[in-house]
Amino acid sequence: MDFINAILVLTNFTIIPALAYGSQLALGAVFVTLIYAVLRFANFATGDMMSFGTMFAVLLTYYFQSKGIGLGFLPTALLTIPFAIIMMILYMLLIDKLVFSYYRIKKSPPVQFAMVSVGVMFVTQAIIRIVIGPSDRRFLDGEKFILKATEFKEMTGLSEGLTLKSTQAITVIVTLIVISIMFWFLNKTKTGTSMRAYADNEDLALLSGIDPKRVVLITWIIAGVLATIGGILYGLDKSYRPFVYFNNMLPIFAAAIVGGIGNPLGAFLGGYVIAFAEIFITYAYKRFITYLVPESMEPDTLIQLLSTDYKFAVSFSILVIVLLLRPSGIFKGKII
Repeated sequence: MDFINAILVLTNFTIIPALAYGSQLALGAVFVTLIYAVLRFANFATGDMMSFGTMFAVLLTYYFQSKGIGLGFLPTALLTIPFAIIMMILYMLLIDKLVFSYYRIKKSPPVQFAMVSVGVMFVTQAIIRIVIGPSDRRFLDGEKFILKATEFKEMTGLSEGLTLKSTQAITVIVTLIVISIMFWFLNKTKTGTSMRAYADNEDLALLSGIDPKRVVLITWIIAGVLATIGGILYGLDKSYRPFVYFNNMLPIFAAAIVGGIGNPLGAFLGGYVIAFAEIFITYAYKRFITYLVPESMEPDTLIQLLSTDYKFAVSFSILVIVLLLRPSGIFKGKII
C-alpha cells in the first residue's frame, strides 16, 4: 500500500503536471522549429505571439460568458480558439508584410532576422499591455475536475488521492490531435511536401516551380495555429499572465534545440524532455520518500535538488549541455 501511495504522490505532483506542461512547451517548440526550418531564423517573439493569441481568447471568453454561451463541463475558452487563431494569423501576416518580408527580399542574414524578431517582440508586448493590461486573468468556468483526490481516496481506500483537472486532460489530447494533423499535412499533402522541399533546399525548390510566397503564407498560418492553441492551453492550465509567456521563451527554445532545431518531431519530444526535467529536478521528494522508508529513516528536509525558483536554470543547463555535447539535438536539425 505504501508503495502505491508513493507512486500516486509522484503521479499527482510530477507526472500529470509534466505531461500538461510538456504539451504546452511542445506546441511552442514546434512553432519555433517550423519558422527556423522554413523561414530560416530564430523567432524570439514566440512567447509574446502566444500571449497575443491568448489575449483574444481571454476577451472573447469573458464576452461569451456574459452572454451565457458555454460548453457545459468544458471550458468556454475552447469556443474562442477559431476566432483567436484568425486574429493571430492576421497579426502574423501583417508583421510579415510590414517587417519580415523586407529583410527576406534583401536576403538578410539569419542574425538580422533574429534581431528584428526582438523588435517585434517588444511591439507585441506593448500592444498586449494597451489592450488587456499587465494583470493576471482567469478565464476558466470555475475549476473543473475529472477526478478529485477525495473521491479517489473513497474509491480505493488509499491514503493518497489522485487529481486530474479537465484542463490537463484537454491540453494533452488537443496537443496530440494538433500535432498529428500537422505531421499528416507535412508528410502526406502536396503543400506540405513543397514546404519540406523549400526548407531542405530553397534554390532547388524554386527551380522546381514551388511558389515561395505560398510557402511563407502557409508557414505563418500553421505557426499561428500552433502559437494560439499552445498559448490558450497554457493559460487554461495556469491562468493567463500576459508577460509570463516571455519567460517561457527559454524552455521553448531549449525544447526546440534539445529535439534538434528544425525538426518538428524532435521539438515535440523536446517539450516533454524539458518539462519532465524541470518538474522532477525541482520537486520536493520528502512525502514520496516517507512512504518508501521506515519511520525512523523519514527525512527531515524537503529532499529537493533545486528550488522551484531555479526552474528556468534547469532549462538553461540542459540547453548548454546539449549544445556542447550534441549540437544536432535528439534528431538531426533542419529537416521537416
